[in-house]
Amino acid sequence: MSFGSGKIWMNGRLVDWADANIHIGSHVVHYGSGVFEGARCYDTPNGSACFRLDAHLRRLYDSAKIYRMTYDLELSAFRDAVLETIRVNGYQACYIRPLIYRGYHELGVNPFECPVEAAILLWSWGAYLGAEALEKGVDVQVSSWARPAPNTFPAMAKSTANYANSQLIKMDALLNGYSEGIALDPSGLVSEGSGQNIFVVRDEVIYTPTVSGSVLPGITRDVVRTLARDLGMEVREQPIPREMLYIADEVFFTGTAAELSPVRSVDKIVVGNGRRGPVTAALQRRFFDVVNGVVPDTHGWLTYVTAAPAAAAQG
Repeated sequence: MSFGSGKIWMNGRLVDWADANIHIGSHVVHYGSGVFEGARCYDTPNGSACFRLDAHLRRLYDSAKIYRMTYDLELSAFRDAVLETIRVNGYQACYIRPLIYRGYHELGVNPFECPVEAAILLWSWGAYLGAEALEKGVDVQVSSWARPAPNTFPAMAKSTANYANSQLIKMDALLNGYSEGIALDPSGLVSEGSGQNIFVVRDEVIYTPTVSGSVLPGITRDVVRTLARDLGMEVREQPIPREMLYIADEVFFTGTAAELSPVRSVDKIVVGNGRRGPVTAALQRRFFDVVNGVVPDTHGWLTYVTAAPAAAAQG
């Protein structure tokens, strides 16, 4: 099934993709009052499995809480709705986009009178930066657009409004001939990509910016930190100056869409030897072994769309 077909879950009903409409006067259209998630379902030897679905949905509800949007459905029921939508659409693997937003009632900055609504979209989505990028890496720039300062937009919330900033970073990079942009925080320190967290490797130590650096606390970011420690690698969460990107041995992005993608150059300065480095390669192998069910799910990260076989559940 391709993008633009199948069923979409909207407020408890499954509707055809073409009929999944909202009113042009919906508050989210005019004021960006929506929060969303991106998760993936992988085709494993034991059946289709969502990766870290519970963590994604908890962050969705946390984001809604920050924006004072209460959706009238328990988180567990929303989780069931995601799994049912995957089953109805017959996907073996897919990208999952849950969304909570303010709908139509009246226009004005005050959102309180507008209903809080929700939807779940699914589609097939391969490697976000291209399949080749997973091995060869991508060329990126430090963007002229910075991330917002603390106490302006809540960086911990995955809000549709925050991604207006991401669009500027992405367009800036594409128009300048790069695949992606890296944003700095208000202090001029490394923050993240347009929609990815970032890691820097130097002398076999892995660094990533702190969440105080206007960084979304990414779920794949958390996964990679955990896998690195499982593999005996040192991970440090600390402020990273821009020039660290230029002298790094390796740089890579993480995110549900990007998965784990190496960076080949920054501002036309080659990273390391210009190829995927050994730390990135080891983490990438481990990541894909876990999400594809090749190795035991020791961290309990996989949620099977249908009940997993007993052997898989124990393994």
